[in-house]
Amino acid sequence: MGQKSSQFTVEELNDYQDLTYFTKKEVLVAHEKFKSLAPEKVGHNKNAKLALNKVLKLPELAANPFGERMCQVFSSSQDGDCTFEDFLDMMSVFSLTAPADVKAEHVFRIFDFDGDDMLGVGDIKKVIQCLVGELNPFNDNDLKRLVQKIFEEVDFDDDGALSFTEFEHVTDMCPDFVKLITVIKHSVAW
Repeated sequence: MGQKSSQFTVEELNDYQDLTYFTKKEVLVAHEKFKSLAPEKVGHNKNAKLALNKVLKLPELAANPFGERMCQVFSSSQDGDCTFEDFLDMMSVFSLTAPADVKAEHVFRIFDFDGDDMLGVGDIKKVIQCLVGELNPFNDNDLKRLVQKIFEEVDFDDDGALSFTEFEHVTDMCPDFVKLITVIKHSVAW
């Protein structure tokens, strides 16, 4: 009595639980959140795909300077439009329960704007610009010096780009990395 029926079978919920860092209850909460972004589209179709602009209405993504890029990386079509499974993967990876190495791998992909599996000067400039926003306090020379300083500190093989191994070393040195890269802190209460 009073219990909502799920759009998912028990087997589907078991699969989602096995493939994410969420419990079955958290999967259902995530689906309700996804459905709330476009109830007219998702309410009757569990396989609905939401446009990027709809997904970015989620407050946790709207407030994130990398929200659009996150959606692009997790989108199965790589255009930012998301199915529930894309959305669930993204929320799972950026939940409190996901391991730091999984977060690091996905953050690296988000920061790799040109998709070459390295973080080059252009990628790092874009990361900084995303972080500082429209009120960018850096002129071109300041930005160039900042990027150069970053590479002096963490480009261990001096090849002018950061590999995932170099990036992971930096994240390992930051004890708050997991907290900083968490979109969903309390999934069920979400």
